[in-house]
Amino acid sequence: MELTQLEYFLTVARMEHLTKAAEHLSVTQPALSHSISKLESELGVPLFERKGRNLQINRYGTMFAKRVETILNEVERGKQEIEQCANPNSGVIHLSYLNILGVDLIPHLIRQYQQANPQITFQLSQGDKGAILEQTERGDSDIMITSERPEEDSFAWVPIVAMPLYVVVSAAHPFAERKTIRLKKITGERFVGLKHNCSLKDSLLARVHHTNFTLASTYDAEDLQTVAGFVSAGLGVSVLPRTAGLELAGLSWLEIEDEGWVWEVGLQYKKNRFLTPAAQKFVNYVEEKFK
Repeated sequence: MELTQLEYFLTVARMEHLTKAAEHLSVTQPALSHSISKLESELGVPLFERKGRNLQINRYGTMFAKRVETILNEVERGKQEIEQCANPNSGVIHLSYLNILGVDLIPHLIRQYQQANPQITFQLSQGDKGAILEQTERGDSDIMITSERPEEDSFAWVPIVAMPLYVVVSAAHPFAERKTIRLKKITGERFVGLKHNCSLKDSLLARVHHTNFTLASTYDAEDLQTVAGFVSAGLGVSVLPRTAGLELAGLSWLEIEDEGWVWEVGLQYKKNRFLTPAAQKFVNYVEEKFK
């Protein structure tokens, strides 16, 4: 049973005339007659009483027509919803992002985009790197904004910003008055680190591997805000990007003299998955804005 058959049946049921229904549908009369006969054969009952080219719907046809009308109305409603969702000027963009980015970057980016595209709606979801990656893999999100370049070729990467990383100490720490520091100076210091599923931890460990110093990890926090809080309380030192939500009272931020210590934030999406026109337009906007 196909939607076309149902559309043909409902038209004939309303017009009760095969020739007129065929003209209305822009199909030949034999083709329409064959479609109705095939449908009746599949259902196992006649749907019309035939009187020449006139057809009178019977009780089976009336019963079936009520259901078909509901089905076709729902299909049309679904098509309209998809069209509205995908419309590049008024659609919905499903976006996932890292928790820490919700303090500053994401709100400002969305505000600026909606100023130029006021009818666009964002469906937002935030979490750690594992959670937002899973949402994007499942297709629950069109796009994710994260701080780790994709490891697989199946994801595209659009750079947004590269933030310098700082050594962060409490105001009472002996290093607090310094403006800059080399990383080997914090070897042996109590270090406030991050648990799994934080993209900064992976970036940090990769850089440590190529640098002549070691981390004496004392605490592993769930997120960057907690790291900043532990450091502010004097429980250790850490390495953080200087971004909104982390600049707590009682912290000193020391520029890292070693090269290459930046925290890169970018947009990712799956290359082989359909992007709605609304999502693709947003990707294009980000590419142009931050190129």
